[in-house]
Amino acid sequence: MVKSDKIRIMIVDDHPLLREGVSAVIATQADLDIVAEAETGEQALVLYEAHRPDIVLMDLQMPGMGGVAAIEALRKSHPSSRIVVLTTYAGDAQAMRALRAGAAGYLLKSSMRKELMDTIRSVHAGGKYLSSEVATGIALHVTEDMLSRREAEVLTLAAAGNSNRQIAVRLGLSEDTIKGYMKVIYSKLGAADRTHAVTIAARRGIIEL
Repeated sequence: MVKSDKIRIMIVDDHPLLREGVSAVIATQADLDIVAEAETGEQALVLYEAHRPDIVLMDLQMPGMGGVAAIEALRKSHPSSRIVVLTTYAGDAQAMRALRAGAAGYLLKSSMRKELMDTIRSVHAGGKYLSSEVATGIALHVTEDMLSRREAEVLTLAAAGNSNRQIAVRLGLSEDTIKGYMKVIYSKLGAADRTHAVTIAARRGIIEL
C-alpha cells in the first residue's frame, strides 16, 4: 500500500446524514481523506483494524457499544490511536469520561463547520482540542465532588419516576439509605429538589434520560 500524505480519517456515527455532512466538509480539504465509516462502536473496532486511520471521529450516543466504550477498546488495543469525540452533548461529566477513556479531542457538532479542520490537524500533530463551551463547563465543576456510581444509579432510577421506597427495593437497600443518598446528591449538585437534581445531572451528562 502506497503511503498517503493525507490525514486518513474514520467517521463513527449512527446517523447517515451526519456522516454525509462530515464527509462533505472534509472533501473540500486537499490534505484530508475519509477512509472508513462506521455506524456502531463494534463496527468501528473492525474497520480500524482494516484501515488504520490517523484520526477517528467518534460519536458518543450509539446503539450497542457507545462511544466511550469504543474509545477505551481502541486505546487498549492501539494506544497510539488518535480519537476526536464529535457530539451534540456539552456536558462536562460526559466530556471527562471520554477524555479519561483516551480521547484527544472533544468537539460539539454545532461547532463542526468552524472548528473541525483545525481540530483534526491539531490532534494529528499530537495536540489536544476541547470546544470552548466544554472546557468552560469542566473548569466550572472541576473542584466539585462527582457523583459516585451508586449515587448516579439512584438518581437514574429517580429520574425514571421511582419513589425512594421503589428505589430501595430495586437496589436491595433500606428506604433511609436511599434518602441519605438523595441528600448527598442534592448537596453535590447544588440542587433544591429531585426534579432539579435530575435536570442538572442530565445537562451535565452525569445521567442519561
